[in-house]
This record gives sequence, C-alpha cells and structure tokens, in this order.
Amino acid sequence: MDTPINPDRINALLNNDNVQRYKYLIKEVTQTEQVWILTDQHGCVMLNSESEDCVPVWPNKEFAQLWATGDWQDCEPQAISLKKWHAKWTDGLTDDELAIAVFPIPEQDGLIVSPDEFDYELEQFRTKKQ
Repeated sequence: MDTPINPDRINALLNNDNVQRYKYLIKEVTQTEQVWILTDQHGCVMLNSESEDCVPVWPNKEFAQLWATGDWQDCEPQAISLKKWHAKWTDGLTDDELAIAVFPIPEQDGLIVSPDEFDYELEQFRTKKQ
C-alpha cells in the first residue's frame, strides 16, 4: 500500500532543482521498487524535449498526478515494478529511440537521460545501499 507524501514534503521537493529531484527519484524508486508513469487510452504518455522524445517518470504517484493537467488531465498514474522496468522497459525505450524525462514538474521537463543511464544509476544506488 502506498503511503501518501506529506504536502510540505511535496512542496519542498518541487522547489528542488533537476539534479536534486533526480537523486530523490533514484533513491525513492530503489526503495519502493516502483517507477511511476502516466497512461491514457493509448498507453504511456510522452513528451517532447528540445531534442528528444521522452517518457516522463516520477518517484511517486502524487508527483505523476501533479503533471496530469491540461491536455493530460484524463491521464492516470501507473506504477511499474522495477523488475518489469529492467526486464521490458529499458530495452523497449532504447529500441524505440526514446529517452526518459526524470521527475518533470510543472514548468520544468526534468533531466533527460537515456534508458541505459537511468538503469545504471538505479543499479549504482542499489549496490551502494547494500
């Protein structure tokens, strides 16, 4: 069961820069073993950064919901297990030449990383934690 995040904690994280949010996401995803995306009737939503087509990911349901406004107001947060992410998503995103937009927030797309770089960071954190 997901434990809701304290609203003060949400506001504090929203004020962090892209790098701080990336570090938080890596830590949180490693602990919860879930990556959050937004989906609509067509599947996973994507965004276009300046140079890449990206799949946005979040560390928690609450942050994904914050992004679901405007054109994306009908989207629903969906958790993907870290095991499934490693088994299917990393190679699938790479094959489709898609990048990852890490923890975007309103007004900021977040850091753009490759699927392999994202997996590497998750593995490095998990290894360091043990």
